[in-house]
Amino acid sequence: MKKVDYLVNIGLETHVQLKTRSKIFCGCRNVFGGEPNTHVCPVCLGYPGTLPVLNEEAVRLTVITGLMLGSRINLFSKFDRKSYFYPDMPKNYQISQYDKPFCVGGGVEIDLEGGGRKVIGITRIHLEEDVGKSMHFESSSGVDFNRAGTPLMEIVSEPEMESPEEAYAYLQALKEILLYAGVSDCNLEEGNMRCDINCSVRPAGSEQLGTKTEIKNMNTFHGVLHALRYEVRRQIDILEKGGRIEQETLRWDDRAGVTVAMRSKEYAHDYRYFPEPDLPPVRLTEETVAAWRAELPEMPRARRERFVRNYGLPEYDAGVLSADRAVADFFEETARLCGQPKAASNWVMTEVLRVISEKGLEITALKITPRALADLIGMVVEGKINTTAAKEVFDVLAVRGGEARAVVEERGLLQVRDAAAIEEYVLAAIADNPKSVDDYRKGKKAALQYLVGQVMRKSRGKADPQLVLEELRRRLG
Repeated sequence: MKKVDYLVNIGLETHVQLKTRSKIFCGCRNVFGGEPNTHVCPVCLGYPGTLPVLNEEAVRLTVITGLMLGSRINLFSKFDRKSYFYPDMPKNYQISQYDKPFCVGGGVEIDLEGGGRKVIGITRIHLEEDVGKSMHFESSSGVDFNRAGTPLMEIVSEPEMESPEEAYAYLQALKEILLYAGVSDCNLEEGNMRCDINCSVRPAGSEQLGTKTEIKNMNTFHGVLHALRYEVRRQIDILEKGGRIEQETLRWDDRAGVTVAMRSKEYAHDYRYFPEPDLPPVRLTEETVAAWRAELPEMPRARRERFVRNYGLPEYDAGVLSADRAVADFFEETARLCGQPKAASNWVMTEVLRVISEKGLEITALKITPRALADLIGMVVEGKINTTAAKEVFDVLAVRGGEARAVVEERGLLQVRDAAAIEEYVLAAIADNPKSVDDYRKGKKAALQYLVGQVMRKSRGKADPQLVLEELRRRLG
């Protein structure tokens, strides 16, 4: 039997909690955690007679996202009621958007594994309120409504991803853009970013998309990757055995490594959308959108390419540095101040990122400034201190801040370049190591490096290694 090739179509509905100080329709703090049901009020608990008031910052962040992704911004938009019953939805309806979202169209550019790029189209971006969180215990269940009313942006893609790897790349690229725009913390552990997956397969050559299944509530990127790899294989196996794909909603069992049916199409919700009567339509002006557009940061991809082009960095360095906007800003300011972009890149990628990782900090929490790091790099380049001493100084600056030169002087780390002092160290090392001297004169080059090490030990690492090497060669003929 002739083998049939299959095409995969994947679309993602990505839910992103926005980085606002208060919730979307009330004044409750928009913060993660806290004792259950302590960041709540009558509005976000859905008490009768309460009225929502729209958070303007949530609208701005949604539109900023659309502008970053190249969407068309609707100047007229409205909210709708999406009716359903579930314990974590206190009003038994969710205020969302249906036919008039804030943003339509756009795309996310991804890198393909085999080389090249691809743009994944965006269908729409709309704004809604998040729901509470069901909590299950050994003998009872409860609902924490602290999350209810958090501004939630939903980014719906076109079904244009053709492999699990493309879906993973899409989420990574989208997260990077959202972090650059400052619209969300995108902390998956705190539920800031999660998604639903739509997946279908079809025989190659078929114009019509296959029957899709939906995998709900994915909250890790690797979970999305593994769930899709399993689901694609499952659907192909069914078709190859002559079966038919059922349109159904699934969940991913990460421990078992399988998708599990939750409900079929026959039990799909009728949400009975209708315009939200307690909120007027949102009318934006061209001037407002233009002002928000003027605030947009440089896109991550454009910044990577500029780092390669303007600073001569390898693509790998540029990719690491531009992955986080704050890290990229730190590097760029350091490079500007010291005039040594490759050295700045090396220090940020090794020492700065090391400290951030070890201490679990954001770069903004480090005490060292770009100016201090630039000065430190300058002292290394000028030969005033060696790399070992510079790393010692860096560790001090990262914890307590201050100026590089002050720490160097305080610790007596200035490199010895005085010819007389170096001559004294060299003569002492030669006198103390006659066998190494004899080995070197017999042609054993490694003996010279041993003698350099002995000089550095005697000088407590402060002697200029190059001058030490030159003096040893001169003395040993």
